[in-house]
Amino acid sequence: MNRQRISSGSPFEEPIGFSRAMRVGNLVAVSGTAPVWPDGSCDPDPYVQTHRCLEIISAALSEAGASVDQVIRTRMFLTDVADQDAVGRAHGEVFGSIRPAATMIVINALLDPRWKIEIEADAWID
Repeated sequence: MNRQRISSGSPFEEPIGFSRAMRVGNLVAVSGTAPVWPDGSCDPDPYVQTHRCLEIISAALSEAGASVDQVIRTRMFLTDVADQDAVGRAHGEVFGSIRPAATMIVINALLDPRWKIEIEADAWID
């Protein structure tokens, strides 16, 4: 089965050896996505960070021929349990009517201390 690799231009893709997303058949898997703007900046607000992650995910899905409406699972990695409401609110604004299977996990840290959230997503193209 053919694999379609989607790159976002992240500086981590080549040295780590990953793609922003990978489409194999009808499945699109989007890698952990951090809230980074093209200039490398990162807004400190967890709500804004969540929306930024979802914008990047949406763009990767689009390039793979999918959309957020086809997302079947998300995984949200938070560094502070206190951010759960802001993250959940932003996630709900994008996925409220879609209601994919979702997991929210609190972890000790992400690669960049500015990041409060990182999100993975899987989509199924009908």
